[in-house]
Amino acid sequence: MEQTRINELKAIAAQIRLKILEGTHAASSGHPGGSLSIADILSYLYFEEMNVDPTNPKWDGRDRLVLSK
Repeated sequence: MEQTRINELKAIAAQIRLKILEGTHAASSGHPGGSLSIADILSYLYFEEMNVDPTNPKWDGRDRLVLSK
């Protein structure tokens, strides 16, 4: 993977982390630690590995990711 793409994925992960903090702050509740720590992995999976089509979220051929603690 090219360094440019790695930097793009790092930026996406940073945006995800910001949204996590905004969401937990707005809710005045939550435990953001687990979510913050997996942002890099989720960014890579969603934008590089998974077969998804944001314009067609009900596509039968899409990959699904189940996260569970």
